[in-house]
Amino acid sequence: MEILCFHFPLLFASQQDSIPGRAAACPGDRRDSKPLWQKLQALQCHFTWDFELKDKVDAEHNLQTLALKVEHTEYRNRGLYLATKAYLYHLQGCYKEALASLQEAEEALKRDHPTNFSRQVLVTYGNYAWVYYHLVNYEMVELYLGRVHQICQSLSSPEPYSAQIPEVHAQKGWSLLAVGLRNGEEAQKCFQMALRGDASSQEFQAGLAISAFARWTRSWSDDDWEEATRLMENAVRREPSNTEIKVYLATLLKETDRRGAERLAEEVVRESPNPEVLRMASKLYKSSLPQAISILRQAVALAPTYHLLHYDLGVCYRKQMERGKGSPEGKEKLVTAATDCFKRAVETDPLFLFAKLELGHMYVQKSPRYAEELYQNLLEELPTASKRCQQAIYRHWGDFLLHEKGQKQAALEMYQAGYEIPGDHVWEKEQLKDRLKKMARMFQDDQKEAIYRFVQERED
Repeated sequence: MEILCFHFPLLFASQQDSIPGRAAACPGDRRDSKPLWQKLQALQCHFTWDFELKDKVDAEHNLQTLALKVEHTEYRNRGLYLATKAYLYHLQGCYKEALASLQEAEEALKRDHPTNFSRQVLVTYGNYAWVYYHLVNYEMVELYLGRVHQICQSLSSPEPYSAQIPEVHAQKGWSLLAVGLRNGEEAQKCFQMALRGDASSQEFQAGLAISAFARWTRSWSDDDWEEATRLMENAVRREPSNTEIKVYLATLLKETDRRGAERLAEEVVRESPNPEVLRMASKLYKSSLPQAISILRQAVALAPTYHLLHYDLGVCYRKQMERGKGSPEGKEKLVTAATDCFKRAVETDPLFLFAKLELGHMYVQKSPRYAEELYQNLLEELPTASKRCQQAIYRHWGDFLLHEKGQKQAALEMYQAGYEIPGDHVWEKEQLKDRLKKMARMFQDDQKEAIYRFVQERED
């Protein structure tokens, strides 16, 4: 399919709102004196919600995962996911695709919600208005603003361009979850509000449970684990055939009820046609890499262009190689298999930095000069990379300097640079902290104490 991209300055709502004279430049509405820009700000849609999608990497990754959600969702929210895709296309400047996705969203909503279409379509109409605004088609902006206004009037909303109804709260919750589990806490609030308006909705209850799970994956607190487990167990009882919530529950139970987690995982692998659910199930078999590999191959057969499947498969082969069992020929085969998987992950998503880092790690095994060139190229991307990606680049480059070049001081500087980067990516931070403590033992007393002090000061 041809993708026609119009390259407009892509600013977030909060950024555009701060442009001096911005509102005055917009033509007025014949029906009232408010400029179009002000009305657009009042809409409930992806353009006015904060998704922390700050770069093209996030947008491209989420377009791939959303395609799977559209195909495999357990709920009648396919239209919402298509509307979310339209917003991501907007971030890429691809407005033809954005409009096509919104048309698909509208058609899906009509099929899935024939009796309450108007309550379901507010977010999609809001996205339409914003897309046409970026295309400078103000007549169409007026048209969709008018449709939103008419629906809000019919709902007796006190606001002309928004309505506090359960359907919209839930759509915001699903959208937040769709672009990252990091949004679990905010999504949880959305589903709580939705349930106040419709306490019997299984979809909203499942959304609340998944949000609680997402929140736990960020905090790892006992209280969040207990809440997520309780909500997820209730959700599974209500929907025993829903493999997505089963795999979330299995993940929650894997440390406290290993047998129960394995039973759920076996059911998911046997029953689920969803490649992403199978990918999550494979993570429950860390102690049995051949089984994890088998599950991932099953998922790849269902979605051969899904980058994360190839990445996870490569990680499994790499772990098998690192465990060091078998002949040298067997190790070489595992290196080749892992390398091929990471190459495939990059081919299916050229912006996937973590696949490139893993590919560099595998190049070290056979072609260190390839690894060095790859890392040097990634260092040039540091200014535009996310904080987590920056930490990962410093960690991998530091490892290369230490183990391949024997440059202790240079490696230490890389680990320190990564550790100083702010953010809440716990795993990356812990990896860098562990390396700094190991580095401290390689130096004499004064520098050893300086390294420990460096870590301590940044923990405080």
